[in-house]
Amino acid sequence: MTYAGAAAAGLAKAMREDAAVVALGEDIGRGGIFGQYRGLLEAFGERRVIDTPISEATIVGAAVGMALTGLKPVVEMRVIDFAMCAMDEIINQAAKNRFMFGGQGRVPAVIRMPNGIWSASAAQHSQSLEAWFAHVPGLVVVAPATPQDNHSLLRAALACGDPVAYFEHKELWALEGEVDASLEVPIGKARRVREGGDLTIVSWSKAVHWSAEAADALAAEGVGVDLIDLRTIWPWDRDAVLESAARTGRVLIAHEAIQVAGFGAEIAATLAEHGGARVARCGGPRIPVGYSPGLEAQARLTPQAIAARARELLRRG
Repeated sequence: MTYAGAAAAGLAKAMREDAAVVALGEDIGRGGIFGQYRGLLEAFGERRVIDTPISEATIVGAAVGMALTGLKPVVEMRVIDFAMCAMDEIINQAAKNRFMFGGQGRVPAVIRMPNGIWSASAAQHSQSLEAWFAHVPGLVVVAPATPQDNHSLLRAALACGDPVAYFEHKELWALEGEVDASLEVPIGKARRVREGGDLTIVSWSKAVHWSAEAADALAAEGVGVDLIDLRTIWPWDRDAVLESAARTGRVLIAHEAIQVAGFGAEIAATLAEHGGARVARCGGPRIPVGYSPGLEAQARLTPQAIAARARELLRRG
């Protein structure tokens, strides 16, 4: 399946199993702008696949109300950049309700916010903001890198009972891979992509694929990389990262988001507090993403940049 098709199949399976699952957002009736809702309107009708006006605050506010009255809404924000128009509803309403009312109400909503650079879409459509949401108590934060995980983690997100900031990458929709519809992937459990004893690379979302390319280049030089795909940003699999760091003694954290105050800093701080591994980060520069190809390229993370940073870390001993 494709990454988009796997998500649509996972959501369809959840909707067949549970009549409380509904989807709402702009253009989802025609399948969504990336095809991630394709076929759902025909299968479930307009009472469960709900096209909305162009108002992100209204969409998320309605979803919070739906969730508090027993539904399980899947909310489409089109791209993460548009979710800024709904930050009050996400952060002050969805994330805090369970705490503020002593667990009397819960908001089991999955808020899909496609993340990352989107080619030729410029500064307002190409941001990677997962660290913002990891900072907010009450939110679960998920970032699938493969079709299998986009199928399984979407269903896990719906089942977890809390609001989930769900980050699919804007440029992974056509990625193809095998999908086992029966496979369950728990939230908070990382995936080891490849094993090696010289260096750990920790990544998530599309950067996992760039990290895999960097690992291939390093393998040709005799360097064994232990590559970990976090899959979920909060909760994140500290045990898997710390165990790998203890074996390799060196950890590189690679993410597409701006390196300054990115979630990689949280991982680096945890490693500093709980282990003796050497640590480095590789992320985006603190600049807006440009529209022109040349400027856009300056903001992109690449396999070459990850491999170069890994070599630098290895030279430090």
